[in-house]
Amino acid sequence: MTATSAPTRRTVRDVVFVDGVRTPFGKAKPDGLYAETRADDLVVKLIRELLRRHPELPAERIGEVAIAATTQEGDQGLTLGRTAGVLAGLPDTVPGYAIDRMCAGAMTAVTTTAGSIALGAADITVAGGVEHMGRHPMGFSADVNPRFVAEKLVDPQALNMGVTAENLHDTFPRLTKERADAYAVNSQAKYAKALANGNIDPDLVPIAVRSTELGWGLATADELPRPETTMEGIADLKTPFRPGGRVTPATSSPLTDGATASLLAASDTAAELGLPVRMRMVSYAFAGVAPEIMGYGPVPATDKALASARLTIDEIGLFEINEAFAVQVLSFLDHYGIADDDPRVNPYGGAIAMGHPLASSGVRLMTQLARQFEQHPEVRYGITTMCVGLGQGGTVVWENPHHADYTGHTSEENDK
Repeated sequence: MTATSAPTRRTVRDVVFVDGVRTPFGKAKPDGLYAETRADDLVVKLIRELLRRHPELPAERIGEVAIAATTQEGDQGLTLGRTAGVLAGLPDTVPGYAIDRMCAGAMTAVTTTAGSIALGAADITVAGGVEHMGRHPMGFSADVNPRFVAEKLVDPQALNMGVTAENLHDTFPRLTKERADAYAVNSQAKYAKALANGNIDPDLVPIAVRSTELGWGLATADELPRPETTMEGIADLKTPFRPGGRVTPATSSPLTDGATASLLAASDTAAELGLPVRMRMVSYAFAGVAPEIMGYGPVPATDKALASARLTIDEIGLFEINEAFAVQVLSFLDHYGIADDDPRVNPYGGAIAMGHPLASSGVRLMTQLARQFEQHPEVRYGITTMCVGLGQGGTVVWENPHHADYTGHTSEENDK
């Protein structure tokens, strides 16, 4: 018999964040920016823009396209990663697929394709997400298994994300409506300041839009921010999720249409092609919690990600936390003893101001953190974290390549 050699043992490769872009975010309403624009066309534009921004990247080197959507039907169905890649003009040899982890879809697209890169199945990937909530409301066509309620597997109210936010207020009495209102006002103010300082526009890709009534136009700015928001102005808003509750439209992320996309690469491939390195992935984790307190998911996910990275919360210098609801962020901050107005947290504001197109938001967090790393070389580590519908959380820990101690790899000494 002919002897066969043993398979080569692979070395796990470092994964770096090369770039991220997004569309302007629009109102998920009949008169919103994208009311007559297809969801998949939003993704196509972003893929083309990533290639335009990086002419040093041969399109055939892309090993995978992973695009997330929470409601995978209609124009955001049919294996989005593959269809968007073909429509964007990528070679037929570039494969793709779709992902669903509700709000953490794009985050999961990043971590999943990062695993492919780490093990050598791909050198470069495109990962992102899209949500046209005006056309595909969350859960609109879902056929929820009656066993969830009949067998009391979850509280029936756990399927309503706003109610889960009210439940967090119930669970943690320190999380008052006044704190949530103040946090929301601050988010709007921080976004307005970031916009004025030129920190938002560089990530936005102008999108051609069409209206039967108004004709053709160009979406160049987020449609949702309310910079005029004040404590007095939101104090008496209705509480739509519970009579006499504490969660209002002002302390919730608005229903949003939009898309994001990012480029990831192996660190050695980035060096080979001359691609920029904006962050290095250190670790990531997803965790589950009781569905009725969905918003608490980032806490166990962050605990797991930090343990995997062998870091503590005190070593994190920047936090990008998705603001599904103000109370959800506050529960995270309270757990770690972080002040409500800590300048390390969401320096550009968050989803309360700019919107939360569900499955796309994870990459929006990453793109903003990458820009903040450039502005803060004194910060070595940052995290992106978010809660996920039906009781989950996701966290990714990143290292800043601009920091003096950045090595670009995990040394053997640190692994001991």
